[in-house]
Amino acid sequence: MSGVPYAEVIGDPIAHSKSPLIHGFWLEALGLAGDYRRAHVKPEELASYIAERRDDPDWRGCNVTIPHKVAVMDLVSDPGDIRGTIGAMNTIVRQPDGGLIGTNTDAAGFYAPLAELDLQGAAVAVVGAGGAARAVLFALARAGVGHVTILNRSPLKAMGLLATFGLKGEVVGLDAALPPAALLVNSSSLGMTGQPPLDLDLSPLPADAIVYDLVYAPLQTGLLKSAEARGLDTVDGLDMLIGQAALAFELFFGQSPPEGRDEELRALLTA
Repeated sequence: MSGVPYAEVIGDPIAHSKSPLIHGFWLEALGLAGDYRRAHVKPEELASYIAERRDDPDWRGCNVTIPHKVAVMDLVSDPGDIRGTIGAMNTIVRQPDGGLIGTNTDAAGFYAPLAELDLQGAAVAVVGAGGAARAVLFALARAGVGHVTILNRSPLKAMGLLATFGLKGEVVGLDAALPPAALLVNSSSLGMTGQPPLDLDLSPLPADAIVYDLVYAPLQTGLLKSAEARGLDTVDGLDMLIGQAALAFELFFGQSPPEGRDEELRALLTA
């Protein structure tokens, strides 16, 4: 496909990714020549992958998913100081001269479904302490949330995140009881197809709490099913996935996604 611009999503695993469907839908809707692919890249292959793509003028960049969002920062330039702010990159963009710039569209993508809410001072619980959690906590800090409880398998790993983002709160194990939070976010891979389930007792959450699961394979996770059984409002992983993809698409292909096609895209992704 020489001469046709293309972008990719890289990760390990990667077969579950819906990003090619999203970008392919937008490319076709806009009549743009281009392609968007999956690339299974293991951790030990990341540096060679980046080095090879750097020399390909048709390669516009890639989205980065688990487990590369932190490691990739050592391989590209960082003009926006993503390392010093969010501390994880999910988008790499190739410049015409072959230079590679890393950025993060996850934070804005995560926050988009919550933008109408007043989260000032709200208590929040976040599951996970990886690259996605960094984007979530960055966005929540900007929204001025109150006490944050991070639930993580290894509490020590998560301790520094609160200080990094200037948040007040605590870190507890995954088996700890939930606080009465206004917002619960799962930023871990627990509950994803092929991963262990995320079993949380949601009874401490107030009746007006929102449960937001970043996992989108399956779309209706066990966590969201439990939340809906309690009558709680939910946000699924497609909201963030589409939001962050829209920002990346413009960086890769130079045009915004078509407007007014989100319901059509959602139907495609859930078919």
